[in-house]
Amino acid sequence: MAALSMTWSCSPLTSSKFRRVNRYSGMAFASVKSTEGLGNLPKVVLTSPHGSEAELYLFGACVTSWKVDSKDLLFVRPDAVFNGQKPISGGIPHCFPQFGPGPIQQHGFGRNMNWSLVSSESVEEKPVVTVELRDGPYSRAMWDYSFHALYKITLDKKTLSTELTVKNTDNKPFSFTTALHTYFSASVTGASVSGLKGCKTLNKVPDPTNPVEGKEERDVVTFPGFVDCVYLDAPNELQLDNGLGDKISIKNTNWSDAVLWNPHLTMEQSYKDFVCVENAKIGTVQLEPEQSWTAVQHLTVA
Repeated sequence: MAALSMTWSCSPLTSSKFRRVNRYSGMAFASVKSTEGLGNLPKVVLTSPHGSEAELYLFGACVTSWKVDSKDLLFVRPDAVFNGQKPISGGIPHCFPQFGPGPIQQHGFGRNMNWSLVSSESVEEKPVVTVELRDGPYSRAMWDYSFHALYKITLDKKTLSTELTVKNTDNKPFSFTTALHTYFSASVTGASVSGLKGCKTLNKVPDPTNPVEGKEERDVVTFPGFVDCVYLDAPNELQLDNGLGDKISIKNTNWSDAVLWNPHLTMEQSYKDFVCVENAKIGTVQLEPEQSWTAVQHLTVA
């Protein structure tokens, strides 16, 4: 049996971060590499032994790419800015500690803060990266609580998994809402989502500040125009046909709700090339001091 060699080296970005590269002689193996991305922002690249690849920017802890067989299943908008000032528009942005509009900035601050790399490893030949976000002056200026968020990304042959854990490290309770605002590459005229029939809906198209309550009657939901709809108590698995020949399973644990969004002509440059299918927690999560909340998402392409 070929010997397993492991190399640990300091990341060129910060001396406290590491990358791990594992190799069998003559065989591909899982790797995690720290590098610089667009705008010189720190980026982590995960590569599986099967050749699938994912990219994670530490700014916003945003997964911007997930490639299987060299095909990127995620979408980053052409107007996305990589300057460390504005959230990255595309991939899998975080909405935390607020989904949508509210007392603080739209979709909260989690998507426009720098997360820190905690660890990178290979688990059962799968590259795994964990990053963290803690409160600081910027977050406390709008949301005055102490918290600790951990985000773990695992890449397999045809699956991208994420696990988000939020812990209350304050001495008083707090509540939050959250979502993973996932942009999937798609042909919007051919894209559809199944698994939502029977769900209670909050349709935000007529008036985002006063959603219309309803019930989803369709077996297959399409994107014929502007779409902005919340599905409450959604099932733990949805199926996305991206209209490009791919069927993607969207499974979750503890993300109780789902959101479908496409901006249509309000984003004329790119709306035809993506759809958003988001796992969300629309109802507030209440955490007492030292309590934690965890939610998991698995994206799998057939």
